[in-house]
Amino acid sequence: MNPYDLAHQLARAMKESEEYREYERLRETAYEDETNRALLDEYKRLQFRMQAKMASGESMPEDDLQRLQQIGALLQFNPDVSAYLLAEFRFQKMLSDIFKILADVANIDLDSLTRS
Repeated sequence: MNPYDLAHQLARAMKESEEYREYERLRETAYEDETNRALLDEYKRLQFRMQAKMASGESMPEDDLQRLQQIGALLQFNPDVSAYLLAEFRFQKMLSDIFKILADVANIDLDSLTRS
């Protein structure tokens, strides 16, 4: 049993999953509109920046945090974007669960990585 072959099988299974298909379908719909695209790109950029700051023990600049919250509020009222973000969350949850399973094999305590 080759782990690389199994990883490729897992990748195919994930791509065929309902979570992934729904995520991709809703992503296309959300990104069709240029305004949605620009807001989503900015939102994701700010989210990534916030996560990187938190991981390094820094705090997010207040103006970036406010901008993230403002964009998030706008996005939640758009049904296409809101559905896409929820589908993205569900797919990321599946990825997280799978990563936890793999980390357990290597005795990596993921919870200890997030504790301060």
